[in-house]
Amino acid sequence: MADTATLRLPYQDRTQQKRRLAGIALMCLGLVCLSGLDTTAKWINRTGGDPLFTVWARYFTSVILISLVLNPVTTPGVLRTNRIGLQLIRSFLLFVSTACNFFALQYLQLVETMSIGFSTPLMVALLAGPVLGEWIGPRRFMAIGVGFIGILVITRPGFGSMHPAALLSLTGSVAYAFYAIITRRLAAHDSSATTLVYSGLAGVALMTPLLPWIWRTPTSAMTWFLLFAIGALGTLGHWLLILAHRRAPAAILSPFTYTQIVWMLTLGYVVFGDWPDHWTLVGAGIVIASGLYLLYRERVRTADPKTVS
Repeated sequence: MADTATLRLPYQDRTQQKRRLAGIALMCLGLVCLSGLDTTAKWINRTGGDPLFTVWARYFTSVILISLVLNPVTTPGVLRTNRIGLQLIRSFLLFVSTACNFFALQYLQLVETMSIGFSTPLMVALLAGPVLGEWIGPRRFMAIGVGFIGILVITRPGFGSMHPAALLSLTGSVAYAFYAIITRRLAAHDSSATTLVYSGLAGVALMTPLLPWIWRTPTSAMTWFLLFAIGALGTLGHWLLILAHRRAPAAILSPFTYTQIVWMLTLGYVVFGDWPDHWTLVGAGIVIASGLYLLYRERVRTADPKTVS
C-alpha cells in the first residue's frame, strides 16, 4: 500500500518524486556496471591478459555498440561538434584514466583503486576555480585538504605498505578530474549524444596501431566473452548515468556515487578474496566524508548565492 504522505502530495510533486527515485535507481545500477567493468578487467589481467590490449577491447567494443545506436543515420548531425579540440582532449584524458586504472588493478585491490578514485570530486572542486571560474570558499577548501589527508592515509607514502601502483591510480584520478571539467565545458556547446560518440575515439585511435605488439589471442571462449563484457559494461554504465541525470538533479544523485565502494568491497572479496586493511577503510571514510561535505556546502551556496562556502 502506498505511503499516506506520498498520496497527499500534488500529482506534479508525486511525478517528480518518482522521477527522482528512478534517477537514483539508475545511478546505482550504472555504478554496479562500472564496478563490474573494473572487476572484469582485473580478472583478465590477472589471468595473463595485457592491460593495453584490455584497454583497446574496452574502447573498441564501446565504440561499436554506441555506433549502432548513435550514428549519422539514426541521429543526423551527431558527429557535428562546435569544439572538436576539447572533444579530442576529453577523449584522450578518458583513455589515460582508464589505462592507468587497468594497470593499477594488476597490483591493487578493487576497493583501493576506488578509494583513491574518490579524490576526483575534490580535484574537480579545486580545479573549477582556475579553469571554470567557479572559486571555492574557505570551508570547501579546508574540506578538500581533509580529503587529501584521507588519500595519504590510504596510500601511506614512505611506509612501504602500499604498492607503487597507487601512483598510477592517483594519476588516473587527476586525468579523470580534468575529463570531468572539460565535460562540463562541453555541455554548453555540444549535445550529450555527440560527446558520448567522441568519448571512446582516442582509445581506439591510439591503441589500434599497437595491436601487432599487444595482441593476446584469448585461449578460451570465456576470455572472449569477458573482453566483450568490458566494453558492454562501460557503455551500459555510462548510458545509465546519463539517464539518471535526466531524471534527477546532480545534487541529489552525487552522494550515491559513494555506494560504489560497497560493490567494490563485495566483488573484491567474492571474486578475488581481497579485503582491505583498516587504514584503507579509514582513509576511504575520510575521503567520502570530505566529498559529502563539499556537496552539502554546494547545496548551501546554491540556496543562497551570497553564502561564503
